[in-house]
Amino acid sequence: MYKLILPTFLFAANFTVYAGDAPNVVMVLSSHGKLDANGELVQPGYEFDELSKAYRVFKANGLDITFASPAGGKPVADKFDESKPYNQAFLQDTHAVSALSATYKISTLDADEVDAVFVVGGKGPMFDLHQHQPLQTLLANVYEQKGVVSAVCHGPVAFVDVKLSNGQYLVANKRVNGFTNQEEMAFGKKWRPHFDFLLEDKLKERGAQFTQAGLMLKHVEKDGNLITGQNPFSTADAATEVVRSLGLEPVKLEPNKDDKTMAWVAKIMAEGEQAVEAYLQNKQDYDTMLVAMSGIYQLQFAQNDTAVNRAVTLLELTQKEVNHPMLDINLAQGYIKLNKHQQAKAVVEKVVKSHPDNEQAKALLTQLK
Repeated sequence: MYKLILPTFLFAANFTVYAGDAPNVVMVLSSHGKLDANGELVQPGYEFDELSKAYRVFKANGLDITFASPAGGKPVADKFDESKPYNQAFLQDTHAVSALSATYKISTLDADEVDAVFVVGGKGPMFDLHQHQPLQTLLANVYEQKGVVSAVCHGPVAFVDVKLSNGQYLVANKRVNGFTNQEEMAFGKKWRPHFDFLLEDKLKERGAQFTQAGLMLKHVEKDGNLITGQNPFSTADAATEVVRSLGLEPVKLEPNKDDKTMAWVAKIMAEGEQAVEAYLQNKQDYDTMLVAMSGIYQLQFAQNDTAVNRAVTLLELTQKEVNHPMLDINLAQGYIKLNKHQQAKAVVEKVVKSHPDNEQAKALLTQLK
């Protein structure tokens, strides 16, 4: 795709789609986020983890990167952990931080100069990106010019009202994914009631073939030059697929610890005990707390005994290291579902002994007697 090359010194403070010979990618962020006078988030914005994970991939592969948002300027992120390595790396990149503080207005971008668009998720996009006309125009034009359009988590909401020149919705009859209804039920309690619709429902309504993996498990879907990732743990792979679709051989990067952890959780949920040894031999490579929390949520949404068994395995593997009554109570509830009442009773008695004021444990022990 033709690119107007201008002197790079003009862009010392910003990335731009108009400089350099490498393929360029526009990373789209929500402008919905808002802080109150005390710096507390009162309106959700974009997901910083997804920004930094995707940025890591694009930068490593030498892409020109542009940050853009509906309002331009500095968008507000949802709360995030600055200590995570990929976030630290972004925050230490002065060029990236400078560009993020002065994002381009989407309305100023020219689709003729764009090779790829990557829409970052977060709850904010559910409020502003799907109804931002300049973004709809940009996505339609880039797509029809054979550029790559992509998004992760809630980011695919930007596609739901995009129509092509033939009058059809962009996602009609396409394989797509995004944050699922099940994931909304598990993790969207605060902002979900304020959404106009659920992403999965709207994509299906627009004629999309919605595909998905299990709860918070990695899943990337590619249908031609349309790429979507299901949740935050799908970000790096979705970004890598963008690089590949631009005709480049992606640089091999060491997976982020949380992504590696969730990939192993997926193996446990698919294979059960066969995947346990990989965890036991390489515990340092995995996030123990993330394994434990995955066990809790997998148990909550398990549809059959096999899923319950595998969720219980996650909890058993982390019980001693986490040493928290919430995990123990969930483990006991898993045992109850599997009719292992004596094991459940032993776990609950231990909780009651160490936390005598835990009403949930006391009620559960009464149930087991």
